[in-house]
Amino acid sequence: MSRPEIAVACSHIDVWRQVAASNHEYVLVLEDDVWFKSEFATHLDQAWGEIEAEGDRKSNFDILYLSYEEVKHGAPKTFLSSNVFRPVRGLWHLSGYVISREGAEKLLRLLPCRGPVDLWINHQFGVLDVCATRRSIISQRRDISSTNSYSILPALTKIGAITSEGASLFHVRPSERPVFAFGPGGSGLSSLAMALSMLGYRCCNDLQALPVPELEMLLAGRGDRVFDAYVNIRSLAGEARVLRERYPQAKFIITTSKAGIADDNNLNILDDLNGADIVVLHLEASNKWQVVCEHLRCAPPACSFPELADLGQRQLLGGTIEGDAVLSCKTPRRDKSPWVVEPRQWWQGIHSVPIERGSSIAATPVRVSDCLTFLDTRRWLLRDDTFTDNLALFRPSNVEIRSGTGAALSIRRESLGVREYSAASLTSRDRYLFGRFEAMIKASNVPGVVTGFFLHRDSPRQEIDIEIAGNRTDRLLVNVFYNPGGEGAKFDYGYRGAACYIDLGFDASESDHRFAIEWGPCEILWFVDNRLVHRRAEWDPTPIPHLPMALHVNAWPSRSIELAGRLTNRRLPTTTFIRSIALEAN
Repeated sequence: MSRPEIAVACSHIDVWRQVAASNHEYVLVLEDDVWFKSEFATHLDQAWGEIEAEGDRKSNFDILYLSYEEVKHGAPKTFLSSNVFRPVRGLWHLSGYVISREGAEKLLRLLPCRGPVDLWINHQFGVLDVCATRRSIISQRRDISSTNSYSILPALTKIGAITSEGASLFHVRPSERPVFAFGPGGSGLSSLAMALSMLGYRCCNDLQALPVPELEMLLAGRGDRVFDAYVNIRSLAGEARVLRERYPQAKFIITTSKAGIADDNNLNILDDLNGADIVVLHLEASNKWQVVCEHLRCAPPACSFPELADLGQRQLLGGTIEGDAVLSCKTPRRDKSPWVVEPRQWWQGIHSVPIERGSSIAATPVRVSDCLTFLDTRRWLLRDDTFTDNLALFRPSNVEIRSGTGAALSIRRESLGVREYSAASLTSRDRYLFGRFEAMIKASNVPGVVTGFFLHRDSPRQEIDIEIAGNRTDRLLVNVFYNPGGEGAKFDYGYRGAACYIDLGFDASESDHRFAIEWGPCEILWFVDNRLVHRRAEWDPTPIPHLPMALHVNAWPSRSIELAGRLTNRRLPTTTFIRSIALEAN
């Protein structure tokens, strides 16, 4: 949430606490910029009488909306009387309402509030008794500027926060397609592309030109394209008239800014799109979710609109990417997701040249070379938690520094209440954005055990993996999980990710080997003993993670027999050895 949205939410929560602690059955709550519409008292009296006539409980409702606006295409509702309805969802604004003491208590039990308060409260309608007057009888003043960031509520579905103990997939698929967006540099095009990804679009953005196969399919009107949204593609600006004719139902978005510098392509594009379904999105607007979601007839997520620096239009790398430098791999089942491209023989991802931006990447990278002769607690955190697929609880005592061998990560069978095994994990205290990360590892060969070396973050969940399963220590699993959004966005979807198995040609449990991840803004490379074994470009098959992540190394028993085989208790305890960890990153 933005700082104004946090302040507004805190104000409402403080009021709920006061109401819950009071002797008042009902309290009228007003924000400081409201005014009463004509005949406010008459309409409220009528609604109140009808509610009392229908009520047969201690409290007639939890919340009665007096000030609201419905989403553009109508909020689902049931009329209780001629002047009162019960909404299913789809109301925005929370500037004037009556709350009961019982309703305040319920809301406090439902905390924490995730996202703008009016959006979050709509997500609670299923467990609240909510009513609204037939029409809004309180409004907000338009003659003064509000410091509140605008937030619009969901009309169709609920998405957002999920718990780490529940694997989840993103099931929302937008109906308004394709989407094309154009605008001058510095007008928020990269932020718009991220917002479209958060809405479930597969978005190609910020390029001088599309890959040739995708361009040919797009101009031919074929439905088996990779993408359904195209933002800031320079070559498409000259094809705007063709796109409008080929896709009469397409949605177009034009971005603008007060400081933007228009070029000839963007000056001519409005003429070419005359009669098309267009909306203009201003960089300075505080209601971007409203503008975008009402145009696309969809529901926004429960988080703020992303704010990213514009990437600019990147150039595609010419020629064919060398394939003989990497090892062949086997692709298991992947997540079905807007952010995972289904296998296609002709698709090789987007190989582009990154645009250097001095503010985005540190000029002086961080360098770490740790031989693990002792545990530097300023650098490493010993975990004491777990996750869904882990049969064990991580315990600091399962990490032991041994002379000449580095860190020993042990897995033991022991009853710990929440788990029947203990395991070990090291996590960096710092987070990094792009760089090279490597470790000397001798993996456990016990079936059911996974040795992991990876980068990870939540909210949104992003991950770059190296894993070695105890039942196949001659094979490497590499994986990428991607979710869109900015810092704090509750997009933590994904179960399988986009994995790939690579035959190593040796047994990783017999001796130490050097495993490395090289992560850049346009490409990820995996190395074993300084040999490149796998590479992925953007959208091959996922976008490249774009937010800082922590570095992890661990050993744990997996719940999944498919991943690592069935755990063999008689071979426990077992140990994975980490001789050293090194990184050079931002």
